[in-house]
Amino acid sequence: MAPSFILILSGPDRPGIVHAVTAFLVQHNLNIIDSSQFGDPTSQRFFMRMQFASATGSENGPDLEKLRADFEPTARSFSMDFEIHPTSQKPRVLIMVSKIGHCLNDLLFRQSTGQLNIEVPLIISNHPDFAALAATYNIPFLHLPVTADTKTQQETKVLELVREHNIDLVVLARYMQVLSPKLCEAMSGRIINIHHSFLPSFKGAKPYHQAYDRGVKIIGATAHFVTSDLDEGPIIEQNVVRVNHGLSPKELTHAGSNVESNVLATAVKYVTERRVLLNGHKTVVFN
Repeated sequence: MAPSFILILSGPDRPGIVHAVTAFLVQHNLNIIDSSQFGDPTSQRFFMRMQFASATGSENGPDLEKLRADFEPTARSFSMDFEIHPTSQKPRVLIMVSKIGHCLNDLLFRQSTGQLNIEVPLIISNHPDFAALAATYNIPFLHLPVTADTKTQQETKVLELVREHNIDLVVLARYMQVLSPKLCEAMSGRIINIHHSFLPSFKGAKPYHQAYDRGVKIIGATAHFVTSDLDEGPIIEQNVVRVNHGLSPKELTHAGSNVESNVLATAVKYVTERRVLLNGHKTVVFN
């Protein structure tokens, strides 16, 4: 089977972009497998995700670096940002966790069974609780405790590990520490968090207790990119579950754990399949 590639691009919306992209593929004897595009009337920006492969069915496929270089003039002529990735390439994901492990366990199971096409070279935690869980999946686990006095040193170590392991994406799987603006900026657009609430309501600590106090009838979870503004990064995925007046805060927490796991896994899937493009403080998700 011919190897396939994913092209994602974004830039100012104007006529001729789709024609130029498809013409480029035809000139390089490449066949479109799947294509999605969106022109945002508010931001006046255009977004596209296209999967393609060699039209000849060659098992070798085109040279990736040459393909990127050849497409550069087309992208430049439309002031487009673009990326081209092989679909076979597994993004390298660093997972960070604290003392609540349902999201971590779910991600590791999905990765081990092929539901998530990712590599997890390392798990970092500010507590030692899940070292045994990581060991069952043969994934290195690093305990990096953090206090107010050691936060800078701990985050510096995290960034060193990101570079050392060639990490593409950091996933905060209930990592209960607020990241510094420095770390957020260094990894801009490459950190996903799961907020155990339905943003923008109930931000910060104990969202289920806040929800209980308000007598909510639905609870949910939000996966979003991390920014220096707490719990206000661009939203990737959300979902909800119905509840009633008879549930305690603890029971609401239990009810929310499944939706948290599902929402985070879906967000990781979309991002690592190159389906999420940033659009200012929002996202375009080709799902």
